Amino acid sequence: MTGPAAPAGEYAVVVPTLGRPSLGACLQALAESEGPRPVRVVLVDDRRDPAVPLTASVPPALRSRTVVVHGGARGPAAARNAGWRAAGDAPWIVFLDDDVVPGPTWADDLALDLAGASVATAGTTARVEVPLPVDRAPTDWERNVAGLAEARWITADMAYRRKALEAVGGFDERFRRAFREDADLALRVLDAGWTLAEGRRTTTHPVRPADRWVSVRLQAGNADDVLMTRLHGRDWWRRAGAPRGRLPLHLAVTSAGLAAAVCALTGRPRAAAVCACGWLAGTAEFALARILPGPRTRDEVVTMALTSALVPPAAAWHWLRGQVRHRATPAHHHRAEPPSPSAAAPAGERMPT
Repeated sequence: MTGPAAPAGEYAVVVPTLGRPSLGACLQALAESEGPRPVRVVLVDDRRDPAVPLTASVPPALRSRTVVVHGGARGPAAARNAGWRAAGDAPWIVFLDDDVVPGPTWADDLALDLAGASVATAGTTARVEVPLPVDRAPTDWERNVAGLAEARWITADMAYRRKALEAVGGFDERFRRAFREDADLALRVLDAGWTLAEGRRTTTHPVRPADRWVSVRLQAGNADDVLMTRLHGRDWWRRAGAPRGRLPLHLAVTSAGLAAAVCALTGRPRAAAVCACGWLAGTAEFALARILPGPRTRDEVVTMALTSALVPPAAAWHWLRGQVRHRATPAHHHRAEPPSPSAAAPAGERMPT
């Protein structure tokens, strides 16, 4: 015999983490939030060498319902899969990043979000706020993080119905970085006939410190964009509401720089000069586009000048790497009718109006 079904509004929280100091603030805000608490909190330890136990970050109010599982250092997609599969039988799974801070009424607002979900609603996202400096213009890195406030279906704070996760197999673990795995899951859920809704709860995503070269490292996401195109077609940008970015310009600037080098080595100085001017003009335009909206401090200008020369070739390299790695990846095909009430709705959940 099976036990009674879990109440429709019950939820578990899954937090993948690398043990950053921000985890404690995230869990403390979760514990202090007004409203029904999660039936379980799953911390997915995705460190390669877990030296310090994560339980030290868990506030007393959550300790009895918190479990720690190991993610195997395989990235956030795999970590979230390990988390929701270890979350018991709660009908809703709320994914939180370890560097967000749920608002003071987060739990009450989440309860309203879940109560308002129709039987066809697979997930509901939070409103993410990114605090920026009030006494100066934001830096390039701060503007980058601020873009999370406009991102759709972002798993920094996203609640998914367990049945929907089971129906599509959870996150695609080929996404090894914290990039595009959320959009991929959302598109597969929509293709399976579910809907996604915007919730009313609010979560703050502070801007964590970053070094000078962070924008260069972020170009690794261009390989993930290739995987998204293989899986979902060339229109996935529109469907996911994702900005296209500057990849075509980066490819053009990088090509100009390579052409200048080749022409110089093959004894064609005029052609080399023309191509070099094209590379310089493209690099200068990119640097100015990043410098002018910012604080224009000496450190920021130097950082933008240096990284604006490195970002285009890094983007091109990762794009080419993605083309090679995912050249045989088959397209995702899974379109279906919306789930029936008997298949999707736990007992007591309302029908769509």
